[in-house]
Amino acid sequence: MQKIESLFRKVDSPLKGLIVLVSLYGFVTLALWSRYEWNPSAMVNFGEEFVKKNEAETPNGAIAFQGKEGDLGAGYDGQIFYYYSRSISNLSLKWPEGFDATYRAPRIGYPLLISLWGIFGKWGNIAGMYVLSISLLYLSYLALRVLLNDKSHLAILYLISPFTLASYSVLVSDTIMVSLIVLAIYFYEKENYVLFYVLSGLSLITKEPALFYLLSLGLAALSRKDVKKMLIVGSTLIVPLLWQTYLKYTLPGWTPTRLAVFMIPFEGIYKYLMELSASFTGGGGIKQIVRSFSKFPLVLQFLTMFLIPFTGSWKKGTFYKIGFSLVILMIAIANHYHFWSEYINTIRLFTFSIPLYLFIKAEDEEMIDRPFLILFGLNLILILARLTILYKVQNYVVR
Repeated sequence: MQKIESLFRKVDSPLKGLIVLVSLYGFVTLALWSRYEWNPSAMVNFGEEFVKKNEAETPNGAIAFQGKEGDLGAGYDGQIFYYYSRSISNLSLKWPEGFDATYRAPRIGYPLLISLWGIFGKWGNIAGMYVLSISLLYLSYLALRVLLNDKSHLAILYLISPFTLASYSVLVSDTIMVSLIVLAIYFYEKENYVLFYVLSGLSLITKEPALFYLLSLGLAALSRKDVKKMLIVGSTLIVPLLWQTYLKYTLPGWTPTRLAVFMIPFEGIYKYLMELSASFTGGGGIKQIVRSFSKFPLVLQFLTMFLIPFTGSWKKGTFYKIGFSLVILMIAIANHYHFWSEYINTIRLFTFSIPLYLFIKAEDEEMIDRPFLILFGLNLILILARLTILYKVQNYVVR
């Protein structure tokens, strides 16, 4: 591990970090574009059936993936954020056709930021998805280097995270939320509470796990009896509460408890392991075994996560360990249908753990984290292989 840390120290500078970011993400981006006629819309993952319902807002020449008749699963979540951003670009909050608004609509943060690029037209929104993902990731990397103090070299792990890379490959909101909350914590530590409030509010309406980070800050302020900071952190909840109040009146079917459908304790992992076991006896051959086995390194990654908060000293990094424990809980209760049934949905769950791990590492060197880092490296190799040499081209049409 000392040799690896020595390597990290050699690339510990803003410029070298930028080179790593551009090299890694540029390589994956070009690899994916090359499969689809070098078309940038490929990573948005438009589904043809959704495109048919939203033709007016689909850019000419976009790649649309084909599913079976009646299969509304064609495509992926990036298209939802794109179409939502187009509504905002058009100064409307009309929900795109064909999508379930009850649990997507609260996550307006990412589409709101993308919508600013709508002044350049429909392709402008797509460009915004790339620019926001990369620029916010780099800015939050710079902020993280400062926050980690003498452990700044470890921030490179944030840039090469396999979980962040997987989220970026489908242009969804996980990377955006994590970047926003890291930047928010930076301004919190610098006592620039206006920017902290804005960025925290945005992160909360981008994706709910931002709350794990804010809870860590709030508990730390409570332990110091710092009433001012407690109120500042707590008041960030006003932003999502106001937005959800608006949704309650504009979307009759919406309710905060809607998210409960995703939560069935250990059902996701259990069903996946049963699926893996069945692949050896189901007659599908080696191909089925390999396909089922692809998520097993993520199960191992999940198990190693318990070492982070429960080894070392509880007096060091205490409140970030609580936040990290909540990420563990989130992964544990993620159901099978929405998460553990699909590799990309599963790996994205781990995105939220890396900054918390780094904050803990900066304070507690006694924790046992080698198994976590070994699985981190293995999953990085696997996601790179999956996005490049093992990538399976989907059926598509150019709209």
